[in-house]
Amino acid sequence: MYARIVTVHVQADKIDELIAVYRDAIVPAITGQKGFLGARLFTDRATGMGISITRWQTNEALEESLYQAQLAKLAPLLTQPPARELFEISVDESGDSSP
Repeated sequence: MYARIVTVHVQADKIDELIAVYRDAIVPAITGQKGFLGARLFTDRATGMGISITRWQTNEALEESLYQAQLAKLAPLLTQPPARELFEISVDESGDSSP
């Protein structure tokens, strides 16, 4: 399994908008993509920082996902370019079978 971790920064008062776009536009768009396993968004309202983690069955599925198209949905909210990192998932014992 593989993960994409994207860190974004928005104005602190825009966190609710970030959450809404992620939940209502990005997650539905990637849910049907081949190899998608799950998505989580973590936010810090005080700093305006958000971290998205998406999980994929294969590196190919991760690479073929529509990252740029989804990122464009957040672009109006960002205060700086996002940071993207890709990882192989070595251990996945969340105790929760939901994404």
